[in-house]
Amino acid sequence: MRHPDSALPPSFFFLPIFSLPPPPPPPPPPALFFSFRYSRCRRRRRQRDHHRRHPRETGSRFRHPVTSSPEWPVAVWGMAAVWQQVLAVDARYNAYRTPNFPQFRTQYIRRRSQLLRDNAKAGFDPLLRKQYLRLRSQLLAQRYGPLSEQSSFRAYSNSIVRSSRTTLDRMEDFDDDPRALGARGHRRSVSRGSYQLQAQMNRAVYDERSPGSVVPTSVAEASRAMAGDTTLSENYAFAGMYHIFDQHVDEAVPKVQFANDDKHLLACCSLDGAISVCQLVPTPPVVLRVLKGHSRGVSDFAWSLSNDVIVSTSLDATMRIWATEDGKCIREIPDPDASELLCCTFQPMNNNLTVVGNGKHNLHVVNISTGKKVKGGSSKLTGRVLSLSFDSPGRILWAGDDKGSIFSFLFDMATGKLTKAKRLIVNEGSSITSISARSWISREARDPSLLINACINKLLLYRVVDNEGTLQLKRSFQIQQSSHPVHSIFCPLMSFRQGACIVTGSEDMCVYFFDVERATKAIVNKLQGHSAAVLDVSFNCDESLLASSDAKGMVIVWKREQK
Repeated sequence: MRHPDSALPPSFFFLPIFSLPPPPPPPPPPALFFSFRYSRCRRRRRQRDHHRRHPRETGSRFRHPVTSSPEWPVAVWGMAAVWQQVLAVDARYNAYRTPNFPQFRTQYIRRRSQLLRDNAKAGFDPLLRKQYLRLRSQLLAQRYGPLSEQSSFRAYSNSIVRSSRTTLDRMEDFDDDPRALGARGHRRSVSRGSYQLQAQMNRAVYDERSPGSVVPTSVAEASRAMAGDTTLSENYAFAGMYHIFDQHVDEAVPKVQFANDDKHLLACCSLDGAISVCQLVPTPPVVLRVLKGHSRGVSDFAWSLSNDVIVSTSLDATMRIWATEDGKCIREIPDPDASELLCCTFQPMNNNLTVVGNGKHNLHVVNISTGKKVKGGSSKLTGRVLSLSFDSPGRILWAGDDKGSIFSFLFDMATGKLTKAKRLIVNEGSSITSISARSWISREARDPSLLINACINKLLLYRVVDNEGTLQLKRSFQIQQSSHPVHSIFCPLMSFRQGACIVTGSEDMCVYFFDVERATKAIVNKLQGHSAAVLDVSFNCDESLLASSDAKGMVIVWKREQK
């Protein structure tokens, strides 16, 4: 039987070799100098890695010009993190870009992130990077205006779990402390991951401000042209009463406050032991719910930045956490000293932490998630703690007592520890009933300021002169206050107009508006309608409504005149 291939012609098995495609030529051997160069580079890399692991070892033939420096870990960390800090600054102002085209904002941030990442690999000068970060922050503040404290924090909080706000990008400055870094330039503590941005911005506020400048300058013609020709008196004219709430009549309402970044959600507390949450729109305004649980009067309360939680303090020596959605009490926390609680405030960068002041002269930082006070978060004042206020980054806390003293504390956000820094005696024996802090009074006034109510028949405006909260008196305004716990506020919106406005209650049953620039005749407006001492005032986020409360339980909502 023949093999199947035997059917093929014999020529198939004897094809000439030149009929096949020629094989590819073998690659040429590498040049000898390339082998030497590769070996030398590899040897240098080994020497460099050895030197990095043993920087103090002598006899090393290779010393890298950067890594041989003792500042090398800080420099490496700065190169890796500054671009993220710059991106964080851009993201904070992103809501102000192209308000009618939100899709462009997302594209802008993505493109900025790409460019910053690419450029971070090209340069290695930490000093230039920090200068750029500082300049970028100042330019954005000049272009869009400095962010309103509450609105910027609210935008920041939207990206975080509402019930457990973490602390990420605003913190004390570790920039000049190499000990806070590990051997490879990494941070030892995860909770201190990226806290340098706000500290650098704070230094810019303190260092770059004009000496003695509290209000916009007279040469800001272009800025005021954008704002229009209306004066402060015209701008803060009110057409009359929008609504009157009387559910707490016959008992004083020491605190009234609009929700953060909200036009129509209002809350007030009363010495009858209840807290009311009111809705102003749609008309007619209604009381949504009444929070009851305290056995004695409610002395103070505060909204969380996301408005889903209210914390309240009471004369019954307890603090309560309320869910605003259904009005239920989430947690009751007794005072560690079993004393009446007189005031409270949220830590602006970490709403898990609340500071409370009591009648036994003590401050306590309390974790509302656990109900326990923070280790190292307690301090003692000279009298009963009546008022509290943080600066916008949450780094400095001011506390006032009934002996006329104001204390400043440095707040460590990584641990919640309070460190007493400064003390100012406003007037011996006079109660400090209200403290209100503001980083920028207007778009052109860079002085951090503090507004103080003391029982000396004056409203006091102080300038914050350093990073420890030292105060310097700028101006005082005559009001009637000798015994009642009267409060005052800065107007929430920053204006291009020449001048800046503050609002206060008074024991003469009036609400006063003052222009902080005027040395004489500073009263801009005066609202009359209460039948008792006006204890507190609060603007909504766009200043279209103003709420005021008095010592007889009346809450009046005033409507701003439409222009």
